Amino acid sequence: MLRLPWFEHRAPRSVAEAAKILAGEGPRAMLIAGGTDLLPNMKRRHQAPGVLVSLRQVKDLKVQSNGTFGAGLTLSQIVRDPRTPAALRQAAAQVATPHLRNMGTLGGNLCLDTRCNYYNQTYEWRKAIDFCLKVDGKTCWVATASKRCVAVSSTDTAPALIALNAAVTLVSASGSRNVSVENLYKNDGIEYLSRRPDEILTEVSVPAGWTSTYWKLRRRGSFDFPILGVAAAVRMEGKIVQEARLALGAVASRPFLVEKAGEFLKGKPLSDEAIAQAAELVANRAKPMDNTDMDLYWRKEVADDFTGYALRELRGDDMRETRLRIARAAIA
Repeated sequence: MLRLPWFEHRAPRSVAEAAKILAGEGPRAMLIAGGTDLLPNMKRRHQAPGVLVSLRQVKDLKVQSNGTFGAGLTLSQIVRDPRTPAALRQAAAQVATPHLRNMGTLGGNLCLDTRCNYYNQTYEWRKAIDFCLKVDGKTCWVATASKRCVAVSSTDTAPALIALNAAVTLVSASGSRNVSVENLYKNDGIEYLSRRPDEILTEVSVPAGWTSTYWKLRRRGSFDFPILGVAAAVRMEGKIVQEARLALGAVASRPFLVEKAGEFLKGKPLSDEAIAQAAELVANRAKPMDNTDMDLYWRKEVADDFTGYALRELRGDDMRETRLRIARAAIA
């Protein structure tokens, strides 16, 4: 049985109180909301904070209004709310299982730890083969010549929010700042967030006017982390694309925007030819590593297909049968 390490617990009731605790405790403290990712990681000794600062009783993190989503909203609440943009709703609906979505939060999914076959194992397993670059070791066992960790980003909601041009608010004891979701991430498996350890992600702001969608690839229809995520959002004038944003997830240490594909679609109708060329531009940016499920070359190839599915759905094509085959669930 894997047991949690010893830790102290704090339960602040406001963002200001939580920020003050983080500032006082320093690097020995970590935030916990739903705990669906952090607690298993602690059992495997990926993280061993001396203090856990729970955000569950901070009511200000659980509100939604005028395109603003509190980071403490559960994924189930995000899915159920009719005001949630389609891409974000579809992404949240495909995270893990209903039980975990009832616990996991929007902020927690955005700050999800990066993953790797050599990292997401028990302490004794990792010790037996020698620790990896991400924790306690000096070698990346996926790319042994690499000087940086290539653990992959596995958040579903981030690509959706990047496509929607969303931003997050980060609060610390010294003040607050706004950061685009795209700039929240760094292409490093260890230092994967630009959020400082003393900052709390409090809310997400999503601009209105986008038509959006999110497509996820995984082996099973539930529970599994993504091995490819494609999000697309467009603003249309009639049948002409005025603005387009396409984002990829689970193919690098960060989710990212494919600018060239969005620029290519501007001023064009979503014709079969335009969709095919945009999908090719997206697939060219997908560079998955051999550190998750399924063959990395095949995962790169299907980025083209999934981008096509997303853009055809935004065009108005009936993609329900295809989505049901891939997601194994009816996701609107």
